[in-house]
Amino acid sequence: MKTQGSRLIIVSNRLPIVLTQGENGQWSIEPGSGGLVTALVPILRNRGGVWIGWSGMVEEENVDLEELLADATKKSGYTLKPASLTAEEKSKFYYGFSNEIIWPLFHDLQSRCNFDPTYWLVYQSVNHKFARVIAENIKEKDFIWVHDYHLMNVAKELRAIGVTSKIGFFLHIPFPPLDIFIKLPWRFQVLHALLEYDTIGFQTLRDRHNFVQCLRILIRDITLYGKGQVLTGRIKNREVRIGSFPISIDYRAFAKQATSQEVCERARCLREALLNCHIILGVDRLDYTKGIPERLKAFRNALIRFPDLQRKVTLVQIVVPSRVEIPEYYDLKVEIERLVSEINGQFTQPGWVPIHYIFRSLERTELLAYYRAADIALVTPLKDGMNLVAKEYCACSIYGDDVLILSEFAGAAAQLQRGALLVNPYDIEGVAEAIYRAVNMSQAERRSRMRKLRRSIREQDIFWWVDSFLQASIAQHLDDFPPLEGYVPLDDYLPQVDIE
Repeated sequence: MKTQGSRLIIVSNRLPIVLTQGENGQWSIEPGSGGLVTALVPILRNRGGVWIGWSGMVEEENVDLEELLADATKKSGYTLKPASLTAEEKSKFYYGFSNEIIWPLFHDLQSRCNFDPTYWLVYQSVNHKFARVIAENIKEKDFIWVHDYHLMNVAKELRAIGVTSKIGFFLHIPFPPLDIFIKLPWRFQVLHALLEYDTIGFQTLRDRHNFVQCLRILIRDITLYGKGQVLTGRIKNREVRIGSFPISIDYRAFAKQATSQEVCERARCLREALLNCHIILGVDRLDYTKGIPERLKAFRNALIRFPDLQRKVTLVQIVVPSRVEIPEYYDLKVEIERLVSEINGQFTQPGWVPIHYIFRSLERTELLAYYRAADIALVTPLKDGMNLVAKEYCACSIYGDDVLILSEFAGAAAQLQRGALLVNPYDIEGVAEAIYRAVNMSQAERRSRMRKLRRSIREQDIFWWVDSFLQASIAQHLDDFPPLEGYVPLDDYLPQVDIE
């Protein structure tokens, strides 16, 4: 998208880099990874811009970030600007408000919330810090694009210090329904802060619907109108656009690398090591929203109820370490490892181990090899904003004869429901039955389903996501804004409500 020569200012909780310290004490910078970095870095390089975020270091560590980031900027072609946090702010803003309140609440797990009022005070002050860094690094026509739940207050703070630039916001996690959102003690403050943005983007129509319902009930002086992908809200003398923009992956990059010689060779070795077995793959960050214990129980249920699956299937469960220093996450790790041990102890036979468990990060080539080797992907989060593992797996299905089993509570389900086997991750027997169905599915049905999945992901890739958000943000009129083709709500879960 061209925006009349303006720069793009990206603001996220973390910078798109990873700082590492060598044995000699010297710091080095490596490029970050992930869909957001993949999508936005080429745009920043081509047109110029700034990426503002936290480095991951705290002020007390006394690291000279300016010099490190200056070197990184020369190599990247765009400017990196840090927002600094103290150790207390890291604890109360990042671990506290962001991950002990918003993360569980927005994932429908309110029983895990810790509504400590000091968290809210620090959250506001950190958002003010980010706003100050933004204000110091913008020009008049720049478009500011803020990302995710850590920074919902940034636009409010920017308006308070006089910034009039166009500001967009994208929420990468789900937005909860009204009956859950109202449990947030600062519900009115958060809604009013979000309405200071010019464009608010959500992953799915369901998320946008939940947000609109909260506005209609809790914010009395807003008028909502429009139809299709993007709605318009008018509050006081301002207009805000509210849309759904499902994030995706760089489909062509995944598909191309999946055919590389190194990936093919690694995939072949994996298949030889698990000879004569259908490989079922789970790939997740260690988090209670991912439904890993429920998935393991479903796999055990499948082995019990369908004994012909024994020696015929192997589950490879990859868990990427995350926040293991937090007791709740450590306890989850212990539970997962207990279940893996129990299931392997119950079913292992000479020459066959039902579950291969990997607890570490995988570099990209190794991950793609697992995608290529697996016959079935088991993606069953209890709740997820999108879940890009599902899309990555499909992009790597070069022969188009693999099966995706997908939680209906993942954002990706709205787009991929026509090709995936949708399951309720809480339904242990239902997931077990889906595993059995996937293993015994005919090749013709496999190919038909995967063809639909790959086509949808190819047509609506990560670059389509960037373009659609920016187009909705800068378009003068939304009357002719293109509909979200191939992306329909799950009728059973998203009641159709007319917006007047």
